[in-house]
Amino acid sequence: MKKTLLLAAAALLMQTASFAQTTWKNDKAHSHVTFTITHLAVSEVDGTFKDFDATIVAAKPDFSDAKVTFVAQTASVNTENDRRDGHLKGEEFFDVAKFPTLAFTSTSIKAAGAGKYKLAGNLTLHGVTKPVVFDLVHKGTIINPMSKEPAAGFKVTGTIKRSDFGFGSKYGAPMLSDEVELSASGEFGQAK
Repeated sequence: MKKTLLLAAAALLMQTASFAQTTWKNDKAHSHVTFTITHLAVSEVDGTFKDFDATIVAAKPDFSDAKVTFVAQTASVNTENDRRDGHLKGEEFFDVAKFPTLAFTSTSIKAAGAGKYKLAGNLTLHGVTKPVVFDLVHKGTIINPMSKEPAAGFKVTGTIKRSDFGFGSKYGAPMLSDEVELSASGEFGQAK
């Protein structure tokens, strides 16, 4: 009898845990993704991706068990310079005809302080997938006063090397730095 009760309780707990898992989607009006690269070793060029989607799945309210996915349409790259954007979309860089997306899928998350995490995962860029680690900050969760729905804020930062992805290999330093700084900040709402 005791064994049956324990099994029933365990099944109930597992069922409850699975229902507690929540999917969060980025609010596109309040989210952005940027990158910064050094040009000629003396200046920086910033760019964004205008078309992207990010999803976070977590059961814990502090997001310490979060699974993160991110996909950007490479043709949406924007550096506020049409000529440069055209070059970036070409074969030497994003090669958007061949590689229309860049993607990140998390593999683990580890606490690094209050609301701070090390987010490890696989980044696919230019047809190459490499493991990367980003800094993730959970900026808080509130009830949005306008929508009356939960909203959570996050910021992700990190640095990758172009050479790891065979990206723009014709343009080495000092023309373009190998290191590219990445930053994403966003507001997320629960998926309906």
